[in-house]
Amino acid sequence: MTNISSQTFDEERALYGSRDLVISNCTFDGPNDGESALKESSRITVQNSFFNLRYPFWHDHELKITGCELTDLCRAALWYSSDITISDTKLHGIKALRECSDVSIRGSDILSPEFGWSTRRIFMEDTKAVSEYFMMRSEDLTFRNVTLQGKYSFQYIKNAMFENCTFETKDAFWHGENITIRNSVIKGEYLAWYSNGLTLENCKIIGTQPFCYCTNLKLIHCEMIDCDLAFEKSEVEATITKPVASIKNPKRGTILVPAVGKIIRDDPRAHGQVIVSSCYSCKASA
Repeated sequence: MTNISSQTFDEERALYGSRDLVISNCTFDGPNDGESALKESSRITVQNSFFNLRYPFWHDHELKITGCELTDLCRAALWYSSDITISDTKLHGIKALRECSDVSIRGSDILSPEFGWSTRRIFMEDTKAVSEYFMMRSEDLTFRNVTLQGKYSFQYIKNAMFENCTFETKDAFWHGENITIRNSVIKGEYLAWYSNGLTLENCKIIGTQPFCYCTNLKLIHCEMIDCDLAFEKSEVEATITKPVASIKNPKRGTILVPAVGKIIRDDPRAHGQVIVSSCYSCKASA
């Protein structure tokens, strides 16, 4: 391994095509405003370094980034790369991760619109994210202890596991497939429309009109708060632990709930059962 320490790089493709480097306490910034500093490189370790220029890690393999800062001017930082480990790092540029595979992110801070598109086999833990269109069209996700604030998150994803997460985001999980969420809090409007194979266990769900047009939907011991017009046209098996504001036209399946403000049935094709112990605020409407 070759060690590079305490240097500044600002020229175009400064370390293009490098192999077997350890880069420590370096700065990628300067008047030349060069792009693609480490493009087409492999077996690269970057520690405690500062990136303020565009496209530094494209087509890279076996990449480790630790204790670094990628600013808002470091746009599209990691594209078309694989075997990536990121820890204790600020990822603050737009489109920071795209078309990558085999990615591990721990203890990091993400402030990046359109983060993670079309990425495969990503593990994320103990990380905070703020992002619009977060992880769209990605596959094989495993998230633990992740906090997200955003919009339109996890749309079109496939094969995902989320545990002990907190998500505040609207239109999340639309068209998602084969997703399990456990012991998590999800707050936002229009949750998981058109999803297939979504399972939530011991979760808290907050917000209007969740779970519409779903297939193979399962809720196990979940709490629903301020959820009205839920389950419209969905195929669902659900056990809810607290009252639901209203349920509308479930297509098929059974919903067990201790109480419900209103059950709306105005579509003769909706045959899902709603089994309640009592109604509150108003009677169920037929």
